[in-house]
Amino acid sequence: MRLIQNFSVCLISLITLFSAAAFAQNNYPSKPINFIVPYGAGGGADSRSRQIAQKMSVILKQPIIVDNKPGAGGNIGTEFISRAAPDGYTIGMGNFAPMAVNKTLFGNLRYDPEADLTPIILIEKGPLVLVVNPSSPYKTVQEIVAAAKAKPGTLTFSSGGIGGSHQLSGELFKQSASIDMIHVPYKSGSAGLTDLMAGNVTMMFDQMYSAMPSIKADKLRPIAITSKKRSPLLPNIPTFAEAGYPKVEVLNWQGLIAPKGTPKAIIDKLNAAANEALKDPQLRELMLSQGNEIGGGSPAEFAGLIKAESAKWSAVVKTANIKPE
Repeated sequence: MRLIQNFSVCLISLITLFSAAAFAQNNYPSKPINFIVPYGAGGGADSRSRQIAQKMSVILKQPIIVDNKPGAGGNIGTEFISRAAPDGYTIGMGNFAPMAVNKTLFGNLRYDPEADLTPIILIEKGPLVLVVNPSSPYKTVQEIVAAAKAKPGTLTFSSGGIGGSHQLSGELFKQSASIDMIHVPYKSGSAGLTDLMAGNVTMMFDQMYSAMPSIKADKLRPIAITSKKRSPLLPNIPTFAEAGYPKVEVLNWQGLIAPKGTPKAIIDKLNAAANEALKDPQLRELMLSQGNEIGGGSPAEFAGLIKAESAKWSAVVKTANIKPE
């Protein structure tokens, strides 16, 4: 009899527990959500995070509080997300480097993007543009390749630091074209761009939104872009595929992520809210004006992108033997 009573108590406890969990998920969100940005305030990731958070807070009828946790190439903030309670009240922006590059680049990464984090939705993808100084003799990809092969190790390309999309684009170009160029890292992308405009380096792969003002002011000459299709912002500039190097496709992407173990019902609710936010005309116009492709879709689609990008950039990092600073 006592065994039956104990079993009944356990059964009631389990039913109560599952009912409470189901109620919490159905009622989600019932309090403010913390949104972690793994980069500093004022940058591109921060601005987009605040725009998305504001739109989603209206849809979900709860405040979404943006919290910047920069450092270590995005690793500090991304690790923080991975270690948070998987209850839907801590989410964040998962970016190209900490989600697909840093696992290979850093030997002591304290989180695993696939094992410790759950994708929610892709927010956007942004191509880069290869630019040179207007006084440069180079006007095409083919001319750069020919010069690099004629004098190996003399052409230089700047970046905003080791392991970022600036450098990785250059390394992918080197590997695809079988050329030797020298990487010159700076403390920031703007510093690398400034030195290019001063004539101290040969070229740079830069974000479209960052390079466009200088391109419009004739302070930079665009050579080619890293997307599959030409950009509406630079309709006369070819893609690398058109120039004969289809493997040089680079899209600096970012999307929403949550700690692994966050219930599927909550992930689906966040995904639906973000998809709705991405339909906002003002937000769409802003993203397109910066040369970005608008994201959206399912968690599974975002997970597939992360997996494919991780494999791609792991090979590039290993072949180039890139080591963190």
